[in-house]
Amino acid sequence: MESIFHEKQEGSLCAQHCLNNLLQGEYFTPVDLSSIAHQLDEEERMRMAEGGIGSEEYITFLQQPSGNMDDSGFFSIQVISNALSVWGLELTLFNSREYQRLMINPINEKAFICNYKEHWFTIRKLGQQWFNLNSLLTGPELISDTYLALFLAQLQQEGYSIFVIRGNLPGCDAEQILGIMKVQQQERPKLIGENEAQLSSGMGRSSGQDSVLETGPGVEEGVVEEDEEELRKALALSRQDMEVEDEEADLRRAIQLSMQGPVMSDKSMLKRGLVAKTTSSDQAPGSIAGGAPQSEKLSAEELRRRRQAYFDRQSQQLAQPTSPQQSTESTESGKSGTEEDAQAKRSQ
Repeated sequence: MESIFHEKQEGSLCAQHCLNNLLQGEYFTPVDLSSIAHQLDEEERMRMAEGGIGSEEYITFLQQPSGNMDDSGFFSIQVISNALSVWGLELTLFNSREYQRLMINPINEKAFICNYKEHWFTIRKLGQQWFNLNSLLTGPELISDTYLALFLAQLQQEGYSIFVIRGNLPGCDAEQILGIMKVQQQERPKLIGENEAQLSSGMGRSSGQDSVLETGPGVEEGVVEEDEEELRKALALSRQDMEVEDEEADLRRAIQLSMQGPVMSDKSMLKRGLVAKTTSSDQAPGSIAGGAPQSEKLSAEELRRRRQAYFDRQSQQLAQPTSPQQSTESTESGKSGTEEDAQAKRSQ
């Protein structure tokens, strides 16, 4: 494949690339083709002048741009045909009736030139194999004999003009090498624009990966710092929630205590007053019951009776006589009263 000459597309010089790929060498330049185009324009002007230089057709012809070339590098089929005539080569339209009557199998031809929308490219047979030498491809494309007829039919359906090259093509190294050996193509060439897009995208991905690798530690550090910051915020919010919950719990307890406090205080004061009074009553002098322990629980009725008995005894002591007989009577009377209280208590 390296021996095959293949000019790649440059600007709009597809006609030049088409001719050189067909002839397998740098035979034509833009200047050469421009000279042919100017020569064709002069020949056409002279034919138009035969009708009179003052005629309306001649004046219109002079005002029109050249039909054989333009500033972009396009050249007409007439320019290509004249360039090939120098090598004794002719062009025949592939789908013309004259050629179709010949009923020639395309694989028996030597080369084809195809044109569509001002783009020219060559299909040539080198040795025993066919190659698509389109200048828009990154390299020669191997075409099998079976695929050649299908490829030409596809081009016709797409609107291509196909010309058959008739005559003897100049010899070349690729013809000699491929005449004794066949090549295989593992991967078909791609279009130049497609290949450049893939290369640019590949470079973009690689540069993107490099930038990721270069900035990887910084990114990871930034992520870690961000995670730590989020963690600190979460902990702070959690502490605030706990403090709020604690304050709410304390507030609830305070409210409960404030509601229960007066009741408990009244009960506590009442209990302390009862105990103090009971203790005073039990420890009073002349008590026959001998005093009840502070932990003893007394009913309200018992407490009332004991309190009444205590007051009675106090009254009796104040009214005691001075004689021994009165003292004895009062003592016996006190004993009797005490016995009556005891009996009353037992009856209850």
